[in-house]
Amino acid sequence: MLLARHQVMANRGAGGPTLERSAYLLISRLEAEGPMSIGQLADAFLLDTSTVNRQVAALLRAGLAERIADPDGGLARKLRATEEGRSRLAADREQHLRGLDNVLAGWDEEDRHVLLDVLTRFNHAIERRMGNEWPRPDLTAGASTGGAGD
Repeated sequence: MLLARHQVMANRGAGGPTLERSAYLLISRLEAEGPMSIGQLADAFLLDTSTVNRQVAALLRAGLAERIADPDGGLARKLRATEEGRSRLAADREQHLRGLDNVLAGWDEEDRHVLLDVLTRFNHAIERRMGNEWPRPDLTAGASTGGAGD
C-alpha cells in the first residue's frame, strides 16, 4: 500500500498531467497485446463489460484510444491506443521510474534487482492464482527499478 501511495503522491507533485489509473491499465494492455475488443478487455481485467465500456468511452473522448476494424477480419470493432495515448503512457511510466529511483537512491544495484525480482514474482503469483496472467513487455531493459509495479 505504501508503494501505491508513494506513486500517487509523487505523481501529484510532479506537475504534469497523469493518466487515470483505469486509462493507464487499459492503454498498457492495448500496448502489450495490440488491438482488443471491449469484451476482450473485460475478460482480461475480470470486469463487467459495462464498466470497461465506460472506461473506454473516457479514453475515446480524451483521444487516448481509437476504434478500428478488427485486423483479423472479425466483426467486432477493436480498440487501440493512439499516439497520444502511447506517449502519455510512456511519460507516466518514466515518471513512475523517476519516483522509484528517488526512493531507492541509497540502494545498491543488487538490492534493486532483488526487489524487482520479488515484486515481479509476487505479481505473477497473484495473476496465476486469479487465472489471469498479464502479458508484459520487458520494461526492465535499461531501467534498474521498472516493470514490476505495472
